Amino acid sequence: MTTTERNDLPLSGVRVIEFTHMVMGPTCGMILADLGAEVIKVEPPGGDKTRSLPGLGVGFFRTFNRNKKSVVLDIATPAGHATALELIGQCDVLLENFRPGLMHKLGLDYETLSREHSKLVYVSHKGFLPGPYEHRLALDEVVQMMGGLSYMTGPPGQPLRVGSSVNDIMGGMFGAIGVLAALRERERTGRGQEVQSALFENCVFLSAQHMQQYAMTGETPPPMPARVSAWSVYDVFTLAGGEQLFIGAVSDKQFRTLCDVIGRPDLAEDPAFQTNAQRVALRPQLLERLAQTLRHHRAGELSARLEEAGLPYAPIVRPEQLLDDPHLTASGGLVPMQADDGTSTPVVLLPLLLGGRRLGVRRPLPKAGEHTDEILGSLARTSD
Repeated sequence: MTTTERNDLPLSGVRVIEFTHMVMGPTCGMILADLGAEVIKVEPPGGDKTRSLPGLGVGFFRTFNRNKKSVVLDIATPAGHATALELIGQCDVLLENFRPGLMHKLGLDYETLSREHSKLVYVSHKGFLPGPYEHRLALDEVVQMMGGLSYMTGPPGQPLRVGSSVNDIMGGMFGAIGVLAALRERERTGRGQEVQSALFENCVFLSAQHMQQYAMTGETPPPMPARVSAWSVYDVFTLAGGEQLFIGAVSDKQFRTLCDVIGRPDLAEDPAFQTNAQRVALRPQLLERLAQTLRHHRAGELSARLEEAGLPYAPIVRPEQLLDDPHLTASGGLVPMQADDGTSTPVVLLPLLLGGRRLGVRRPLPKAGEHTDEILGSLARTSD
């Protein structure tokens, strides 16, 4: 394996070449880069179009491309293609997430490359794994509809996509997991392999618990907004001033504690509400009585009392509010990164600790082609 400027991170010495755009492939590359790999992002002339997406795509590039190096290369030209092949020969891992068949057309598919580079770990991020659907084009929204997730998220008759690119992100995560396994296996066998990760199968994995529920009961699970809750108090309540708070009470003890916190001992003493099963049977009536009381409570004061009592609760937080979240800031999960335009932007780190340390930002977000001379210059020196 090649060496990098850091040797104290788990993937130090692993070199990755990344032919990706949008979210899925870049997420895989970002995870590997955060873990210490040298990740070389190959962008077309003019740069990755993800850099300039409008609307909900504005944050994609900055979110999923940190800790990487950028090389601009036109792999559709003979010279660019030859350079890409030379660079691939110096890498341990190749990542790609282009439409089905494109890498084969370019002669950069696994079957072709593995003939000369038997140790290469090749990761394809696609819409579908091999099968009847494999040639379809897919988006996160497409597979959320196909994979049961939108049905379970929206109210009956109104399928609703999840408000994040969950399958793209998790597809990249599974790609990174595959890389780690393939590198470990290469240590034993001396050979690389192709790793495949796909949006549809990822989404079905997210729906697996509901599939199993049907397999065990024969009953179709209802969408989450229409579900039969296992707990009587597990809902969002509107408080004074229109503020909202999720409150849960999932045991008899927690229900009695909640009644004490909100000043409703009569509910705890009511013979009809003594067990969770009784309360679930009368859930609409119970929630209405709780709502009548809770609409007079202020969120800040009630939250403090709920926390002191050890009850589950949560404010309804908008994404922009998380930029000032005290826990994220204090725990080191939200840190500044120099962006490609020279400004500073806060970024969310991987949600894990390794030996008590966060995997942080090691380099500014690269400008398009910022490392072209460095990387291609090293190729020339190697050839000499």
